[in-house]
Amino acid sequence: MTIGSMENVEVFTSEGKGRGLKATKEFWAADVIFAERAYSAVVFDSLINFVCHTCFKRQEKLHRCGQCKFAHYCDRTCQKDAWLNHKNECAAIKRYGKVPNENIRLAARIMWRVEREGTGLTEGCLVSVDDLQNHVEHFGEEEQKELRVDVDTFLQYWPPQSQQFSMQYISHIFGVINCNGFTLSDQRGLQAVGVGIFPNLGLVNHDCWPNCTVIFNNGKIELRALGKISEGEELTVSYIDFLHLSEERRRQLKKQYYFDCSCEHCQKGLKDDLFLAAKEDPKPSQEVVKEMIQFSKDTLEKIDKARSEGLYHEVVKLCRECLEKQEPVFADTNLYVLRLLSIASEVLSYLQAYEEASHYARRMVDGYMKLYHHNNAQLGMAVMRAGLTNWHAGHIEVGHGMICKAYAILLVTHGPSHPITKDLEAMRMQTEMELRMFRQNEFMYHKMREAALNNQPMQVMAEPSNEPAPALFHKKQ
Repeated sequence: MTIGSMENVEVFTSEGKGRGLKATKEFWAADVIFAERAYSAVVFDSLINFVCHTCFKRQEKLHRCGQCKFAHYCDRTCQKDAWLNHKNECAAIKRYGKVPNENIRLAARIMWRVEREGTGLTEGCLVSVDDLQNHVEHFGEEEQKELRVDVDTFLQYWPPQSQQFSMQYISHIFGVINCNGFTLSDQRGLQAVGVGIFPNLGLVNHDCWPNCTVIFNNGKIELRALGKISEGEELTVSYIDFLHLSEERRRQLKKQYYFDCSCEHCQKGLKDDLFLAAKEDPKPSQEVVKEMIQFSKDTLEKIDKARSEGLYHEVVKLCRECLEKQEPVFADTNLYVLRLLSIASEVLSYLQAYEEASHYARRMVDGYMKLYHHNNAQLGMAVMRAGLTNWHAGHIEVGHGMICKAYAILLVTHGPSHPITKDLEAMRMQTEMELRMFRQNEFMYHKMREAALNNQPMQVMAEPSNEPAPALFHKKQ
């Protein structure tokens, strides 16, 4: 396996897309093309007290900085490692008397680093912060207003003895954060905990069906190959989830990243027919399909409301009703069906109704396999959850099969050292052992399983949140 370095890539001018990165050698699935530490990064406002400000791991007990009482760390090591980046921040927070929001904290951290090191290229960087795109000229009225508020707050927070930057430069940095911010996840990769700027990653262009994926692991991001990449080929990642109609993806990309996607999947509308698929035999009329789309949209709104109020049994009831109505109309790759299967299986697992959850999870995985790239990280995570659900339901063969499948995907997208991959490997060994027992003596297996479950309830799924899985790129919606 290749361990990445910046020698593996070079900057070039990509047709119609501005700058891009291309491979200087051949890569295969699971190769790390490069790894990069954040130029600057901060923890989200809501998690200031729960996540280490150095390594971004969630911890029960954190030490806090005795000076500003704001920064939190795992231990002395993390605190020592943070001091260079926290020193100015520490004094500024004490002077300002409160903690500014994450955008302002990140902008300030970037500018203190620029003050320390100058604006040129830092070691291992292909591009300087000055040269990253800011798209400020594309901001709408609302964004302009937010930018002005952020700049004003920044100026109050920024210490008079620090280097003074022009308004234009400060706006540039906020623009850079807005379109290059990358979401940092906790060690399990299940929760978005912060945002950072990774200049090299900022050079990688978007494709809805990309040849690379990005994962945050152990304090740095890795750009990983999803399949064979030839020398000279452009490297791409997807900024958004693929499971949307091409016009919806294009709308999202235009709104959040200010460009028109011209990738092959968007131009040809590949997979759109599957996303919209209706039953073949008998074929429902267009009128019926239209009504069902509207009914599904309305139900999803009701589900969101019930979910946000914690009414999970109501959520399940709405999912069941809607799935039943969709049955004669939509095929199983239809996005509305998949959305409901995903919610139903997640919420039922949380309620420990594993048997019913397992059927929905299976249908969901069958649909996803026809739509996602075979090495998509979101597919891997979904197959893992479905495998766990089936295992909890006692469907040991299906569960084990899914866990193996998920493990194969995560070896490519997350790599063997990622905590999730390690968890998954432990599960795979556990289910493999159980499967062997099951095949040797089914009666004893069920007896043993019952005893084990009575003693030690299997790790329950996290409470379903209204938040979607953490998006890779940090965007104000």
